[in-house]
Formats: sequence, C-alpha cells, structure tokens
Amino acid sequence: MAELESRPEAGEHPETEHHQDPLEDSDGTTDLFRALGKQIKLLRERAGLTQRELGERLRYGEDLISSVERGRRVPQPELLEAADQALGAGGLLKGVTDDVVKAKSRARVRHPSWFRDYARIEAEAVELNFFSTLTVPGLLQTEDYARATFMVQQPPLSEELIEQRVTARLARQHVLSKWPCPLVSAVIDESVLRRTVGGREVQRGQLRHLLHLGRLRSTTIQVLPLSCEDHPALEGPFVLLTPKGRQQVGYVEVQGVNRLITEPDRLRIMATRYGSVRGQALTPRESLTLVEELLGEL
Repeated sequence: MAELESRPEAGEHPETEHHQDPLEDSDGTTDLFRALGKQIKLLRERAGLTQRELGERLRYGEDLISSVERGRRVPQPELLEAADQALGAGGLLKGVTDDVVKAKSRARVRHPSWFRDYARIEAEAVELNFFSTLTVPGLLQTEDYARATFMVQQPPLSEELIEQRVTARLARQHVLSKWPCPLVSAVIDESVLRRTVGGREVQRGQLRHLLHLGRLRSTTIQVLPLSCEDHPALEGPFVLLTPKGRQQVGYVEVQGVNRLITEPDRLRIMATRYGSVRGQALTPRESLTLVEELLGEL
C-alpha cells in the first residue's frame, strides 16, 4: 500500500472530519461530567442566578456555563474553584477538581474509521516530526487554542461538535507524556506564532505552552523566521511519523484531502525537505528566545 486517502471532507486536521467523535461511556467519564453539570445547575438555581449572571460573576460566557451544565464541556479547575465560591458550595465543587482532571485524562475518543489508522500510528510513534505553516501542531496545542481553531471553521460547527473535536485532539496528546516518550521535533513558521488565534489571551497561553514543551528534553521546537525567503517546503505543512519497529509514515492534507503516505520515494523527499527546513530554522535556543519576545509583545 503506497498511499491511503481519507474522505475529502475536513480540510483542517485529522480529527476535523465531519463525523462526530463522541466520548465512549465504558470508562464512566461521560456520566461523571453530566452529573457534575447537573450539580452545578442545581447550585446555581438555589442561588437564584441565571446562566448569564453566573457567567458574569465567573467571567465566563453564558454558552460555556450552559455547556458545562449539560455535560457537553468539561469544566476547568479554575471554573470549579470560582463556582464553588460564587455559589457557596462549601468546597463541594472544589473538592472534585482532582477527580475531574483524572477523568478527563482517561477519557477515550472513538475516532472515525478513516482516521483510526493515523491515530494508531501516531500513538505508537517513537519519533514525530511536524512542519507547520498555518497553526500550531495539534499535539502541541492548548485546549483554548484548539477550540479557537474549530470555532472559525466554515461552514460553522455546532457547539457540541466543537467540544467533541477539542476532546479528540486533547486525548491524542497523551502520547507526549507516556514512557518511554517519543522524540518530538516541530518546525513552526514564525507567522503562526504572530497570528493571535482566539485572541491575545489565548495566544499568550499557547506561547507559554510552547515554552514549556520546548524546555523538555524530548521535544525540540524551532521557528522558521519570516526572514527566510526561500525554503524547499513551500508546498505546505506535513508530518513524518516513525512507529516502533516500522518504516516512517508521512501525512499531508490540502483543502479537505488527507493522506497517509508510505511510498519510499515520496517519504525520502519529505524527509529531505524536513531536514532542509530544520537547517534553515532558528536553533532551539534562538527559537525559544523569539517565543519569549513575542509573548512579551502581547
């Protein structure tokens, strides 16, 4: 098999295909999030607050409060702590923060059939190389940044589907924390870091996350500067994955067409291009310095 072509429907990242990616119920996480949402709703109603009023007190949007109460969105620890105080819950909500974090980390996603091959290879990879020219690679994104990329899609996605896509993307990131951990290399175009996806605060959080990841021994982040006028990968972003005990696999996508590539000649070209852009990019240390400077400008 030289090449696997996915359904031409998404045009963003592997998990952005137009099928729903629901959480599996076998581990109980979905029931937990729904029960927690009902508890928050009960406390809010007892306090005599509308969703909008609670959102204003917590500095969150009404839509987010609604999604949390329906169990469609997992509340962040900060939201639980703030809601505990605002609703006079006496530690009831704050006390389940650790349980929610653990449940979220073990939540499993049922990927669409066309994406399962990619997800399996990615999960088994001992080396991952990303060249990104449009957005931060999915495995390196924060939750807010990931959500922002889905919110601007055309045609618009439903709120429920956006949350499912975010959950799917975050669930894939467990590969970065497993042991032995894979070697990760990412060359990111400087324009990606300057584009404030989701607003300044979201971009700040993403840049801080990149600084954290870039200081890990297993992760190398390099920035391809805007001053680099010519490079051999102008055709667009791509991914190179190396599964344990298997040959390298490539991944590309253009306007809704997603492909896994295993043909040796094409892989050699992709590997050569990646080596070239790494050589033209700033060093890892210079790259982190630039990220710090961009963070200071926001």
